[in-house]
Amino acid sequence: MSQVLRDPREVIREEPLMHKPILEAVAEAPLTVPELAERLGAPANEVVYWVMGMRRYGFLVESSEADDDGYFAYAATGRQV
Repeated sequence: MSQVLRDPREVIREEPLMHKPILEAVAEAPLTVPELAERLGAPANEVVYWVMGMRRYGFLVESSEADDDGYFAYAATGRQV
C-alpha cells in the first residue's frame, strides 16, 4: 500500500495541535518516533516533524543514546503547552 505524502508545510502547521497528544503519550515513559507514530496513528515521517519542533522549543528531550535500531527515545521536559 503506497502512502501519499502530504505537503511538509501542512504537516508543520499541525505541530501546535500535536503537542498535547505527544506529551500525553510520553508521560509514562520515553518513546521513539516509531512508537509515537503507532500510538498516535500517524505516519512516522510526520511525527518526526512534530517531535523535532517540540525538541527545538524545549518541550521534549532525547535520550542520551540511541536504541539498537538507531532511534532515540523522547521524554517531556515539563515545559507546559
